[in-house]
Amino acid sequence: MIAATTPRQRRRNSRKAEIVAPPPQGFRLPKPIRRLQRQAPMYALQSLSGLSTRLREITGREVLDMNRIMEVVQFVYQQRELARRGANYAVDDFGFDAQWTESFITVFKSLYRDYWRVETVGVEHVPPTGRALLVANHAGVLPWDGTMIKTAVYTEHSHPRHVRALVASQFMGMPVMSWFLRRTGQAVGHPDDTRRLLERDELVLVFPEGTRGTGKSFRDRYRLRRFGRGGFVATAIRARAPIIPVSVVGSEEIYPMVGDLQPVARLLGLPYFPVTPFWPWLGPLGMIPLPSKWRIQFHAPIDVSDLSFKDADDQHQVMALADEVRDTIQRGIYDNLKLRRGVFL
Repeated sequence: MIAATTPRQRRRNSRKAEIVAPPPQGFRLPKPIRRLQRQAPMYALQSLSGLSTRLREITGREVLDMNRIMEVVQFVYQQRELARRGANYAVDDFGFDAQWTESFITVFKSLYRDYWRVETVGVEHVPPTGRALLVANHAGVLPWDGTMIKTAVYTEHSHPRHVRALVASQFMGMPVMSWFLRRTGQAVGHPDDTRRLLERDELVLVFPEGTRGTGKSFRDRYRLRRFGRGGFVATAIRARAPIIPVSVVGSEEIYPMVGDLQPVARLLGLPYFPVTPFWPWLGPLGMIPLPSKWRIQFHAPIDVSDLSFKDADDQHQVMALADEVRDTIQRGIYDNLKLRRGVFL
């Protein structure tokens, strides 16, 4: 026992502590090579920057855009850092991970700016703070229009904000897609979820046409479907949220839908199974959207604060407002089609 010995005896009997290191596992590169591995990205960027400068001097134009290259590098770095979080990250009640979503802004901006060359007007009508209900036309088989509206508000607005889109329940039942949609801020298109989001002063995006819009034939492009019973108007009145109509041009041409295989759709539990000039004939390649020219217009908000809660139950009042929103979006579509030089120009 320690108490039965003197300090001198303990010092005489003690042994020097040995540092126990884990045994080396496999071959380890020399230290200079490991240092070179760490510094390789910096050297590569310096070389690309020098090459970009040299090509600009020779050709007189920007051949290598270093800003775009840095965006790619930033995206890769962000993904590595986010992967290190493990399970230690915060989401809201709907599963929205803002930090993870913002890491994909680089990818969405590339589609927004370079692929579809989106021109956006009226984004100043979106309030910098507080709640609002964005109502847009819906088309294009897959909901790329929602992604571009969200990207427009986040990148073009003076106060970047996240838009929470409402998605059809069928898509929320798909294993991988439902996880991605929830994590990037989407919610089920149900009045209760809409109300909860608006009560938190969020920007909520709704597509009253639903799958009737995304699943319509190419020959019916830019002709709005019915806006249902105007449930979005009643929700906006109860939440005291202004309604902002949004017109989108360009989404109709990314997947020109020429047919709908309903037996296959019912078998897979989908609202429609599109047939385009490229899908399903080219397999996965047929899912690549066409690079059409887009225009997005945010119209002036429609104020509903002067309406009472009883007006939300007045079907005549609700449908009159829903028709006003629909007419505004339809006029905006026609106006922007005139301003577009061509489908791909």
